[in-house]
Amino acid sequence: MANKGELAPGLYLVATPIGNARDITLRALDLLASADLLAAEDTRSLRRLMEIHGIAPAGRRVIAYHDHNGARMRPQILQALAEGQSVVYASEAGTPMISDPGFDLARAVTEAGFPVTSAPGPSAVVAALTLAGLPTDRFHFAGFLPNAQGARRKALEGLRELDATLVLYESPRRVAALLTDASEILGPRPAALCRELTKKFEETRRMALPELAASCESDPPKGEIVVLIGKSDSEKIKESDVEQAVKTALDRMSVRDAADFVSVQLGVKRRPVYQLAMRLAAERDSDGKE
Repeated sequence: MANKGELAPGLYLVATPIGNARDITLRALDLLASADLLAAEDTRSLRRLMEIHGIAPAGRRVIAYHDHNGARMRPQILQALAEGQSVVYASEAGTPMISDPGFDLARAVTEAGFPVTSAPGPSAVVAALTLAGLPTDRFHFAGFLPNAQGARRKALEGLRELDATLVLYESPRRVAALLTDASEILGPRPAALCRELTKKFEETRRMALPELAASCESDPPKGEIVVLIGKSDSEKIKESDVEQAVKTALDRMSVRDAADFVSVQLGVKRRPVYQLAMRLAAERDSDGKE
């Protein structure tokens, strides 16, 4: 392991374990042992991690840097860099910059002309993608969606047309509501819920969105949660199937309601369904007049 003082000046973004303390790289341990100044989203978590791995602060400062004190602490870190010090920043868990206050710090350091280096490692997003059994060739990380249902549903509408596996963070208290809204807006897509990754009670539930929502209602999950939602299967649906579904819906619904219902039911884009519903309704009116 490197000794304190061997690092070149600059900011080092260090990934820390998301659960299992042994999921840390040798390079991360070297950086934690060598940096002049240690900054952390949660100083208690960082001190505990260092203690587990036998790294002593040895008189070095360990300061907190998070959403609530970032504006006040950034000048201190920039001053340390200006004095030629090496600074490590660690998230509470996982990779800095991923749903993490490190973004403003890294940007300020870069704008000030100091070097920024990443020491990659654990990430809940990547770990969940490897377990979910969903396509990983293209994915979109949306972090935490809004808490309020109206805003959450609007955000899901905005994600609906993305041709990618969706990755979300959510709390145990709200995950059932999120999955219910997602099943109504995105349709019965394949999905997975990963919780407590790398920990003793790690679990992955894999099922269609409606079933996953029901599962979380009947057996609420606990711990840190990542939700993954598969791509739409709309390309596999025949035009004739869509047309028949619209005709059936128009027997008991308005054009607008029929378009909404079929687009959700089949997981297809709403605009072409609405245009089809308008045409079919017009044809029915025309036939009725003859």
